[in-house]
Amino acid sequence: ESGDTVWPGKTLQRFKDAGNMTDRFNALTALVASGQPLAAQALARFHAMFKDEALVIDKWFALQASAPDRGGDVLPLVRQLMKHPDFSIKNPNRARSVIFSYCSGNPGAFHRPDAAGYVWWSERVIELDAINPQVAARLARAMDRWNKLAEPYRTAAREAIARVAAKPDLSKDTLEVVMRALSN
Repeated sequence: ESGDTVWPGKTLQRFKDAGNMTDRFNALTALVASGQPLAAQALARFHAMFKDEALVIDKWFALQASAPDRGGDVLPLVRQLMKHPDFSIKNPNRARSVIFSYCSGNPGAFHRPDAAGYVWWSERVIELDAINPQVAARLARAMDRWNKLAEPYRTAAREAIARVAAKPDLSKDTLEVVMRALSN
């Protein structure tokens, strides 16, 4: 925190006045990344403006799922994003925008001391495997380097991978990824 109380309002104004989506998204990113309360207003406005543009809404989802963690607030947010009317786990791009952004693109939020990120990852891999095994196998790779983690993360990550591997009807693709990870 810089202590500057003026910049959030100026950034929101820049967001509102932007002449193109890039400038608008960059202002939104600054508000979200800094945890500013004004981010909620900008996120709602951005969604309303671009709700019919799938790729832009994918970016909107990904921005939130990759936000810096402040006291464990990102995983609950990601769970809420998955309940959003515009989210569908059956849409690979939308699934990647939320799930992959959190699991692979947000290590500070994903690697939680309580292992909730790993548990959530294992649930999503299993859920996706029933819908789209290739996407599930790709998500499973988020834990490829689990053995490089410090304790207690390493043990918790291994348990999550083993939980996925134990699923009886797991696809060949996903099973191959998790078994290779466990053999490391």
